Amino acid sequence: MRIAQIAPLTEAIPPKLYGGTERVISWLTDELVALGHEVVLFASGDSQTSAKLQACWPRSLRLDSSVHDPNALHIAMLELVRRQCHDFDLLHFHLDYYPFSLFSRQQTPFVTTLHGRLDLPEHQVVFATFPSIPVISISDAQRAPVPAAGWIRTIHHGLPERLLMPQPVGQSYFAFLGRISPEKGVDRAISIARRCGIPLKIAAKIDAVDRDYFEEEIRKLLVPPDIEYIGEINDDAKARFLSGATALLAPIAWPEPFGLVLIEAMACGTPVIAFNRGSVSEVVEDGVTGFVVQDEHEAIAAASRISRLSRSTIRRCFEERFTSRRMAREYLAVYRSLIESQALRARRPVAQRSLA
Repeated sequence: MRIAQIAPLTEAIPPKLYGGTERVISWLTDELVALGHEVVLFASGDSQTSAKLQACWPRSLRLDSSVHDPNALHIAMLELVRRQCHDFDLLHFHLDYYPFSLFSRQQTPFVTTLHGRLDLPEHQVVFATFPSIPVISISDAQRAPVPAAGWIRTIHHGLPERLLMPQPVGQSYFAFLGRISPEKGVDRAISIARRCGIPLKIAAKIDAVDRDYFEEEIRKLLVPPDIEYIGEINDDAKARFLSGATALLAPIAWPEPFGLVLIEAMACGTPVIAFNRGSVSEVVEDGVTGFVVQDEHEAIAAASRISRLSRSTIRRCFEERFTSRRMAREYLAVYRSLIESQALRARRPVAQRSLA
């Protein structure tokens, strides 16, 4: 199968540090190549992939201070894909709703995975305008705000089976991993850790938009060694960081579409204590891979039960549910279905199509 994967230009594929969407695109692309498919990745020029790379800008926009309007470059990339669309059996976009209008006017089957939140009022308008565009959700919970969108399947994220492995280290702290922002709840993680009397290590990115929040609300809460901020970490450091944690704390305050850090912890056999928001109850098996709680009080109570969970069972659950090979095979099933549907439409008589 000839497949185009079209990624955001914001980060390299894979990202050097933080970047959940770009990381998933990288894993999916490499798995599709490993399964024998011909894949072209449209992405920034500093990306690394086993697929053929079509560089649409020399470097990721996050690292290019000369770019002030990223939308302009994404529009140019979409046109580049359109001009090459006949070279592919299927186009797979990871650009939210940007391809909907242009690519509904051409014949190559396409699908979009929606990676972000969909609960803003303006989302109602765009999905009402394009109700038949095929889209994939990364959790069932993500669909709730726009039930009339053209959903065709939910495909949970997966990561390479051996990318993050449990490390033989003792557990002595809580972990917070990802991004520092109000919706991610690092302030609540600090409160939970303090009330449990357990140190907290924070490995997280700070976006420019969240810098003031960090400086005004979070920095004063960092009191090493009990509350320690260690910055962003890469995959090499992540396995040891998560393996050394008693639990990963995810006290989120927003409708999390998936939560990649949850399965990264599971890959290391590390339990998760997460607030019941968005996709959490789909990803975390309460009482098996962690605890799904409503508030800080329940999180503190759950922390006292962490020792009852089996880290080997958590790792096994990850292997059964959240590998990138499983994810790639589910996407391939979607691709084949869309290609077959397009072929059937093309074979229908013109008069019949005009009546449909």
